[in-house]
Amino acid sequence: MVVGGLLRYLIQMISLMYVGHLGEVPLAGASMANSFATVTGFSLLLGMASALDTLCGQAFGAKQYRLLGINKQRAMLLLTLVSIPIAVAWFYTGKILLLCGQDPDIAAEAGTYARWMIPALFANGLLQCHVRFLYTQNIVLPVVASCGAAAACHLVVCWVLVYALGMGSKGAALSNGVSYWVNVAMLAVYVRVSGACKETWTGFSTEAFHDSLSFFRLGIPSALMVCLEMWSFEFIVLLSGLLPNPKLETSVLSISLNTSSFVWMIPFGLGSAVTTRVSNELGAGRPQVARLAVRVVVFLAVLNVEEVVTYVAKMMLVIAVSNLFDGIQCVLSGVARGCGWQKICACINLGAYYIVGIPSAYFIAFVLHLGGMGLWLGLTCGIIVQVLLLMIITLSTNWDDEVCAQRPFLAPPCVYVYKVTLFFYI
Repeated sequence: MVVGGLLRYLIQMISLMYVGHLGEVPLAGASMANSFATVTGFSLLLGMASALDTLCGQAFGAKQYRLLGINKQRAMLLLTLVSIPIAVAWFYTGKILLLCGQDPDIAAEAGTYARWMIPALFANGLLQCHVRFLYTQNIVLPVVASCGAAAACHLVVCWVLVYALGMGSKGAALSNGVSYWVNVAMLAVYVRVSGACKETWTGFSTEAFHDSLSFFRLGIPSALMVCLEMWSFEFIVLLSGLLPNPKLETSVLSISLNTSSFVWMIPFGLGSAVTTRVSNELGAGRPQVARLAVRVVVFLAVLNVEEVVTYVAKMMLVIAVSNLFDGIQCVLSGVARGCGWQKICACINLGAYYIVGIPSAYFIAFVLHLGGMGLWLGLTCGIIVQVLLLMIITLSTNWDDEVCAQRPFLAPPCVYVYKVTLFFYI
């Protein structure tokens, strides 16, 4: 899962690398467009799709295999519908950024880049649904192979569109969509022909059109849980456009964020793994195994991130500290998704990033005049608060009660008293 996450992230990173050779303004514009696209689209689709971590994971653990295919189809349909208004917003990205006070040259470049990324938006939603459908069944290698093939394809496609056809930054943006659709096609073929999915994928069904509210009841808090965290990081790129010399600050912050995000894929993969393990075991009614998975993944997170931090600290001390705490919160968030605690985590992320993180970033950067480093320091404060709250919830969990509390995703409601009491206590 770590490798799969790294390979998927490489697609956007490679595009930015190509644009970086075109000049400072194209790089700043593409960076701004990527941040806008993440805030308004990619993070929302990622969050909503993560509802499948709970729905499909617990259904697979309970051996209700047909539910996996139904939930996947429902998610694909709803995420496609949600993508339509997002695509309209992307079409007017340049004007929106101008209204937010961004540099006119950067806003114009970002607007063009975002328009040519619209095909990637619709492909990304479908890709997230396929990946989670397979991950919750412990089918990992085909996902890694398809992501690797798509990343290799992206190197060629991006070069052809940017240089051979002379499309410049527009070609880099369009290449994202081409590579995402290639990835979706490979996974769709695998699901259709593989014997590993014969019980979970039985073809398209009209049941996918029913009970959309049940998906949104979990999908919306799932989206908030993911978006509130990711938005805070992208928000500092938007803020960097208001600093003196915005072209330089935006480019530097974008490179820092992409470096940090690439490293972040390691704990993100561990978080995805524990999501699958916890949801499967709760669905199967094995609370002790779920508890063991939590202990193992926290140990692995600290072990892996320590090695990464030792290397990254030689370059950027602030990012190293940020990644240390971000790695721990990432796997604890994975535990939360497996348990279906998205509503509680959305509230935690709201407080950690928007009551502590963003105000601290603004104060340190603009009042104490530490610039881009101040923005990152402020977010680190938010991450530390998030880690502390997630640790309190995880350590306070009674896993025997949690088996009963989470069964509503599979059967009629059981008890919610424990979660509600814990939420108000925190």
